[in-house]
Amino acid sequence: MNHLKYSRGFSAWTLLPWLLFFTLAFVFWWFVNERTVGATGVVEPLTQAQVAPTAPSSMADSNDNLAIAPAVELAPVASYHEAVGRASLSVVNIYTTQKISHPYANDPAFRQFLEYHGYALPENNDSTNLGSGVIVRADGYILTNAHVVDKADEIIVALSDGRKAKATVVGSDNESDLAVIKIDLANITPISLRQAPVRVGDVTLAIGNPFGVGQTVTQGIVSATGRTGIGVNTFEDFIQTDAAINPGNSGGALVDATGALIGINTMIYSRSGGSMGIGFAIPISIAKKVMNDIISTGKVSRGWLGIEVGRMISDPASLERTTGVMIAGVMPNGPAAQAGVQAGDVILQIDGVPVDDASMLIQMIAQKAPNSQVRLQVARAGATAEVVATLAERPMPNQLEARRIPSNDGQPLILPPR
Repeated sequence: MNHLKYSRGFSAWTLLPWLLFFTLAFVFWWFVNERTVGATGVVEPLTQAQVAPTAPSSMADSNDNLAIAPAVELAPVASYHEAVGRASLSVVNIYTTQKISHPYANDPAFRQFLEYHGYALPENNDSTNLGSGVIVRADGYILTNAHVVDKADEIIVALSDGRKAKATVVGSDNESDLAVIKIDLANITPISLRQAPVRVGDVTLAIGNPFGVGQTVTQGIVSATGRTGIGVNTFEDFIQTDAAINPGNSGGALVDATGALIGINTMIYSRSGGSMGIGFAIPISIAKKVMNDIISTGKVSRGWLGIEVGRMISDPASLERTTGVMIAGVMPNGPAAQAGVQAGDVILQIDGVPVDDASMLIQMIAQKAPNSQVRLQVARAGATAEVVATLAERPMPNQLEARRIPSNDGQPLILPPR
């Protein structure tokens, strides 16, 4: 039998499989190259589907409990010009003047003494302050802080279009630090109010008149919501923001990225007197109720339970959560007393909602209408019971002080934990 052989004695048939292998490899390479190279000869990038193919349905079905984050495309925000343009039409500058007279200026004996010794008579001085406000209705109602217009003898409002007008105080609520004033001008633009809840991380724009330099806008985010225990107002439920707020911003607008009002700028935490990135605004949900009450009746009507609350003292090292509010005292013939609540009781829930602290209890009761009924879950001597109380109208702050229940040493009671 004749066989083809190489000079080294190998059969030609031995090389045939290798030739076939390299031929097929070349064809495969050429085929793949033609698929990935465009007509211009430039290599095209792989698509997302080629990089990460979709998992088989069987695999997806077997992982129903996995939380897979959806792909979210975030378009960058180049400017808040439109939002500011809408909101700034409704933000005004407020200038107040208070006449300050010498305490003895009208005393005849004092005046005679000065005249006898040749001294000049004391002159009355005017104190001028500034703040901001927000137009909330087209008929001239403006929402601002109570401390902006407190004790003012004259109030001048300057609009963004340059017009000015005198304003009158419709009503003021010092417990929430809100006030409503009114101007008589036509063609004014009320601000839109945000309806959706405010969330931590939402963009905020603070508009006001800091230091009297004119309308100014600063930008930040919502740092926190529901801030209480600041100690400046009776009713506190602040929005915290890092948008720069300075003296003169009080009463101005805190708006969202669409220009809708979310709060009234009220105060800052500062060691220098200027912004340190911790500002507080009254949520529009609270401001709207106060505003409507003042416009309709001239005052704010709130529910009142007639109790003096104590402070629950818990061990910081304890892992147990202290809930409820201990009652330090009960006003005689008040709503709580008539419902059977006693000093030393602990209110655990109001209308089925757990009560965590005294501030929360006060807020929840104040938001109820007078003469409305509330269900109180009360703990006493290791047992719990539910009682129904009919709320009265909360007295004015000076009337509340007169009704305050003193402790033995004249200080608010601090009670030990249960």
